[in-house]
Amino acid sequence: MDISLAWLNQYLSPGNVSADEADDLLTQAGLPIEERTTLDNGDVVLDVEVTSNRADCLSHVGCAREVAALSTSGPASTEKRTLAYPEPASPSTSGSVSDLLTLENTDHTLCPLFTARVITGAKIGPSPAWLVERLEAIGQRAINNAVDITNFITMELGNPCHVFDLKKLAGSKLIIRTAKPGEPLRTLDGKEHKLAETDLVVADGERATSLAGVMGGADSEVDDATTDIVFEMATWDPVTVRTQARRLAINTDAGYRFQRGVDPRTIDFAARRAVALICELTGGTLAEGVLAEGAPLPSPTVIPVRPSRARLIMGIDVPADRIVRLLSDLEIDVEPSGDDELRCTVPPHRSRDLTREIDIIEEIARGVGYHEIPIGEKVSVAVRTPQPERRALRELGSVLNGLGFDETVTFSFTTPKLGELLKPTGVDTVAVDDERRGGEPTLRPTVLSGLLQCRRANQDARSAPPGSIRLFELAESFGQTGEGANTKTVEHRRLALLADVPGSPDSFKRSHDDKQTGLRVMRGVLDAIARAMHGPEATITITPSDPVHKGYEKMTHAGVTLNAPGRESLAIGSVGLVSSEAQKAFEIDLPQVAAELDLPALVSSFPPKSLAHALPAFPGIERDLSLVLPESVRWADIESMVGGLDLERLEGTSFVGVYRGKQVGEGKKSVTLRLAFRDAERTLRHEEVDPQIETVVANAKERLGAEIRS
Repeated sequence: MDISLAWLNQYLSPGNVSADEADDLLTQAGLPIEERTTLDNGDVVLDVEVTSNRADCLSHVGCAREVAALSTSGPASTEKRTLAYPEPASPSTSGSVSDLLTLENTDHTLCPLFTARVITGAKIGPSPAWLVERLEAIGQRAINNAVDITNFITMELGNPCHVFDLKKLAGSKLIIRTAKPGEPLRTLDGKEHKLAETDLVVADGERATSLAGVMGGADSEVDDATTDIVFEMATWDPVTVRTQARRLAINTDAGYRFQRGVDPRTIDFAARRAVALICELTGGTLAEGVLAEGAPLPSPTVIPVRPSRARLIMGIDVPADRIVRLLSDLEIDVEPSGDDELRCTVPPHRSRDLTREIDIIEEIARGVGYHEIPIGEKVSVAVRTPQPERRALRELGSVLNGLGFDETVTFSFTTPKLGELLKPTGVDTVAVDDERRGGEPTLRPTVLSGLLQCRRANQDARSAPPGSIRLFELAESFGQTGEGANTKTVEHRRLALLADVPGSPDSFKRSHDDKQTGLRVMRGVLDAIARAMHGPEATITITPSDPVHKGYEKMTHAGVTLNAPGRESLAIGSVGLVSSEAQKAFEIDLPQVAAELDLPALVSSFPPKSLAHALPAFPGIERDLSLVLPESVRWADIESMVGGLDLERLEGTSFVGVYRGKQVGEGKKSVTLRLAFRDAERTLRHEEVDPQIETVVANAKERLGAEIRS
């Protein structure tokens, strides 16, 4: 950004900063000077490099604020200066703005605040020499006294604004709305544009008259015939401004500032300053009142700061009273609160980049001067235990590696077709407007898409025999919900698992029993993961459900619920066979079994509490039961039935196997379970266990429709 040294000095008292001193102070502030240019009139133009988080410095007053703050807190040899804000005059008024103009803001999210004032009886003409000199010094062309003031205010205070000719507004109204598809707009540069329905415009009663936050429209511009002026100052959603500016390839000073954020609380002062100057230069009269539509103004941000923390971060002792003085010079209000806390109220112009304690500490360091902070010859490192989440991820990877899984790292993008196939119910895919992505402009709605692509690559390379590949990945999946202005992007961190259905290594064909085995193997993997993350007593419950997306086979999909000691059961994901549709889409020949789990929930209790038990002193007795059951009965039903009987001396119930065949009949299966009994005080006798077995058999017949297989 170009700033004029003469213009900068207008806001400093005393206003005698030299080019060298301004260069030095702004560089200390983190605003280095890229180039200096001396003009014919002796003024010096400084090209200031302003980072994207310092939108408050995209103005002469913003840079003057930094110069004043650092010259006050700098070395004793530096002349002390204060910031001198421009004082808005009070122009004469007549009539009411509401009698001349109506305003409607249809979306307070896209336009948090829109204000309009009306000036009547204006005489448009050339700007005075002082204004022309200010604008030309920074490379801007003078147009007329009204338009030049809008450009002057943008560069003085960093608040872009715009003027309309009231008589050119159909219906004497302004409406902030999204554009109609294909709606035409001729901008001030004379170019014709076809708008998209995502573009935001300021319209009158008939047509779009301005591209919001980017450029005004030619059909409502102020020219020599204008007598009544509508002055607009607003703030817009930065993403919306950036999107439409890039799509239409329109780069303006206004759009540059709105894309970095303009706080609505700064609008009133800047607007009063602007209309006072317009009235002064055009001889117009200001209509009383302001039309304002938008969301309530945000509350001040208050950040607690610990002086002790600031000293620790900077490595030097800065007294609390000096911290208060340094922050006050930057217009940050500070109130002591307790022995080691300062409550810092962030000014509106810094609301976007000062949000945390460390941000305030950085401001303190800038005030002290980075040259005052010592650089040690050695770096002291305190060795600490890794964070629980990092340890959990390491353990998770170790467990899965031990179970034969290889970790993958895949791209976050997929094709629109595959994205639609794998998107969860109720969630839409997220498209990325980036030509570099070519045919994959969609963010993956599930991590399984990357694993399936990887499995296809392994198949093409014939890297391993069919049935032996197991993959996992820890990554994010993306989606969006809602429509229009209510659209919200959702992001989830997942653990995704993909494994070949086991079987013959010489064939891609798999039987029904093979697929059942694949599901049971994956169930065992989930159990191992649960125990590793939540302790040996954690279990997994599998509940058949409708598939969460078309990537799962309908009849083999189930929800996964985690049961851990000391916490409520929690649904954490899903498991099932990959659908034939997904196999075909990814061109995978071998059936696959997949699972996807919510990673934060899975690792939330790590490390699990260690539980130590004394080894049993007496032998136990194990009994196997083979129950012929309807196909609809699940293992969870059997487990629940046995657990609810409260059998005496029962130590545990485990699954042994399942059999299907002619011997058990159509639509039935034989499930073998093992019941373990033990007495802690003595050796059990078989006749003591017989009544418990009879109770299980009786309840299995009555509640599950079981028959005992002989």
